[in-house]
Amino acid sequence: MTELEYLDRAEALLATVEAECDRINESGQTDIDNQRVGGMVTLVFDDRSQIVVNLQKPLLEVWLAARSGGYHYRWQDGGWRDTKTGEEFYARLSLSASEHARVPLSFGAAG
Repeated sequence: MTELEYLDRAEALLATVEAECDRINESGQTDIDNQRVGGMVTLVFDDRSQIVVNLQKPLLEVWLAARSGGYHYRWQDGGWRDTKTGEEFYARLSLSASEHARVPLSFGAAG
């Protein structure tokens, strides 16, 4: 993947995370304050816990940090996959956000 392809896909991922937070907030499931600074989106939950999603341009990766740990993703097989387990990014984000919010949440391109 070229750096330009990475940037297009990674920026689309961050935009989707932001849009999904807006959708969740509008649905009344919970309140997630999402703040974007450059290539990083921080999700802040009611208990002040955070999930951070940030771009790692030199490695062509996206990193996710949550209460449950840190995860590294590369574009593979049409999606962002964990470099160790192959888990899909939105699956992990959904699990982590559900843990932080203490309610079931679903993130993804389809919502």
